[in-house]
Amino acid sequence: MFSEAAQFLSIVCFAWYGASCFWSETIVLEFNRYGLARHRKLTGTLQLAASLGLILGHWFRPILLLSAGGLTVMMFLAVVTRFKIRDPLYAAIPAFALFLLNLFIVTSAL
Repeated sequence: MFSEAAQFLSIVCFAWYGASCFWSETIVLEFNRYGLARHRKLTGTLQLAASLGLILGHWFRPILLLSAGGLTVMMFLAVVTRFKIRDPLYAAIPAFALFLLNLFIVTSAL
């Protein structure tokens, strides 16, 4: 039950953020600030694909593991990026929370 709630939350968060990578001026500015402007659309595409993978993972466990595992790695790298650009600690909390959420999904599915 907790795993399904975690999957739902992850789907919503990453579908929204992934789509935002294509239309949000705020996201464009953030990726520029991170020094990752050329990776913005790829990041959005991967997040949308992983969201779909989490949905399909309800029926196909390997897809769930791949999607949640990929998001876990992506959020770990997001936390590293926040520290690399010297953002305050609190700025990394959302990425760290999503890292833990997807790590939970992976470990629950094993």
